[in-house]
Amino acid sequence: MNLKHLPNAITGLRLAMAPVLLWLLWAGHYRDALWVAVVAGASDALDGLLAKRFGWQSRLGSLLDPVADKALLGCAFVGLWLAGALPAWLVALVVARDLVILGGAMVWWRLAGPYDGEPSWLGKVTTVAQIVLVLVCLVDRAGWTVPLNRLVDLTLGVAFLTFVSGVDYVVRYGVKAWQQGRKPAA
Repeated sequence: MNLKHLPNAITGLRLAMAPVLLWLLWAGHYRDALWVAVVAGASDALDGLLAKRFGWQSRLGSLLDPVADKALLGCAFVGLWLAGALPAWLVALVVARDLVILGGAMVWWRLAGPYDGEPSWLGKVTTVAQIVLVLVCLVDRAGWTVPLNRLVDLTLGVAFLTFVSGVDYVVRYGVKAWQQGRKPAA
């Protein structure tokens, strides 16, 4: 195997962990789910480190990495909802935001060309907050109790960030599309 493909192989394995995480949560194997989430997080750091350190970045990796991240987070949110750890409205909000961003990217690609897919700082903060919420819920379900008021505060904070970052993406790319449409043809 050519080592320059190692980051993509690691990302592919992370993508394969998403349905495993969902099943573990659905089946009530919370400690195992926590370990899968930790391994997935470590693999995300490792593939990024390898790609940057050795110059092994690729177009496939730039597309596959966020897909794996979204699949894992999405499966974690759905699994935690099935486990009774997260409310349905929050899961619906998280999934709806991601679907709006994905739909917008597809429309952009169709009408304006390649989509850069670069997340905003608000999108990055939202993703970190979502990961923290998932980990806190997993830790709680695995037997290390988290105070309910902290979990409620974190849930509401994630909901706020998810909503605001979704609106931010729509407005930012809507403005870019409008500006691009107003430029005279060369």
